Amino acid sequence: MKKHDLLAIGFMTFALFLGAGNLIFPPSLGLEAGTNLFPAMGGFLITAVGLPAFTLVVLGRISTTQNLTQPLPSWLARTFWVALFTAIGPAFGMPRAVTVAYEMGLKPFLDSDQLLLFSVVFCGLTLALAFRPGRLVDYIGKVMTPLLILMLLSLALAAIISPLGLPQAPSADYQQNAVTHGLIQGYMTMDAIAAVGFGWVIIQAINGKGVTEPKAVANTAFKVAVIYAVLMAGCYLAMGYVGATSTTVAANATNGGEILTRYVAGEFGIYGQWLLAAIIVMACLTTTVGLTNACAEYYKQTFNAPFSLTASIVVVLTCIIANFGLEQILAVSLPAILVICPVAIALVLAAFVLPSKKVSAWVYNTSLLTALILGGLDALNILGQIPESLGTTLVRMLPLYSAHASWLLPCLLILTLNRLQVISKTVMTKATE
Repeated sequence: MKKHDLLAIGFMTFALFLGAGNLIFPPSLGLEAGTNLFPAMGGFLITAVGLPAFTLVVLGRISTTQNLTQPLPSWLARTFWVALFTAIGPAFGMPRAVTVAYEMGLKPFLDSDQLLLFSVVFCGLTLALAFRPGRLVDYIGKVMTPLLILMLLSLALAAIISPLGLPQAPSADYQQNAVTHGLIQGYMTMDAIAAVGFGWVIIQAINGKGVTEPKAVANTAFKVAVIYAVLMAGCYLAMGYVGATSTTVAANATNGGEILTRYVAGEFGIYGQWLLAAIIVMACLTTTVGLTNACAEYYKQTFNAPFSLTASIVVVLTCIIANFGLEQILAVSLPAILVICPVAIALVLAAFVLPSKKVSAWVYNTSLLTALILGGLDALNILGQIPESLGTTLVRMLPLYSAHASWLLPCLLILTLNRLQVISKTVMTKATE
């Protein structure tokens, strides 16, 4: 593969992940972490960037994303994929991107509610770009992403050259356990589940450039993951620094979007509002285009559904659901996302730890069931639905329960024991030969 094509796919991958949530979350962390910004951001980058990059590398190793669930019964594998693409697509991920693009990109300039009109135009543009999946790298990787990077770079340079304030003392959460709290917040971005979904698009893009041999796909996917990780880490660090130095303009801000809005207004005035609007809308657009392609590619490869038909259905549903408003979307869909995320990561870990030719289906099934049950408990905990007395008991019994990751160690234990069993059998077989 030519270097400029590799760079374009890496840029495209970065843009697919860079939704509005990725832009507005780090400023909030930066403001709270204050002088402990870098320890907190270090932990944050491990899970918010490291997990998705690791997922992309694993998907590259297995050549096709569908191999991730190959050891599972076909009905269970299809159930997982349909649930994942429904959650990150028209049920939650895409409508959230549309509503955030409206709330932060256009609404500040309007006197009346125009969400319906905006969502129709935004979704129409998404569909127009998604209808030609072969040109996705050209649209996003070679045109839209460089513009997005330039806009983010201008904001970051302004914060470095002329900061609006100095980092304050860290809040209670970041005083003693900045790294740990950063790890938790990074995990809560749930970009690892997005990586599983975007894997369909990224591997298809790699294949589209003539790279189809398994080792070459794995090598290219690793390079793409590195490009993504460097760009996303730089974006997170810049947005975190913006938050940490926004004390004079955003001391009482309640969320990252408010922090970012006040900061760009302080740095650039009215032009800053237009700059932020352009960044938010473009970031959300690249995400919706990528998710549309991921959903349509899955249904095309699995059910032989026409790409254009599936893409149209996904985008129309997105447009309808977006008009229910962001709060309703979060309330209905967030629990499902919080359960699917541990299951997706457990499957990625299984694909990484276990040799595919020697793994038994029960190991995958056991890992999935463990992640499903304990992930469900974590979801209930995050949503505040666990009684206090039961929560105290679970903290004592389940490692990492307070970090919303009680499923992780049990899944790793199951996979490690099976891996050791495979190794011991291999050694004994060689010894008897």
